[in-house]
Amino acid sequence: MGEQEQAGLRLEVARLRQEHADFDAAVNAMEAMGCDRLRVQRMKKKKLAIKDRLQDLEDQIIPDIIA
Repeated sequence: MGEQEQAGLRLEVARLRQEHADFDAAVNAMEAMGCDRLRVQRMKKKKLAIKDRLQDLEDQIIPDIIA
């Protein structure tokens, strides 16, 4: 993997981490306000999808090497 490609992945990881944190704050606020449970569940599902994508990108940056 080239440096430019890895830099792009790192940038995407940073963006996804921020988006995940934003969703986390939104979910917490929605739960505190007593919003509709279905809306909260949908937000949590989106947050989980972001976390999964984040994990995939991190695995590409730091491959799992079995010694």
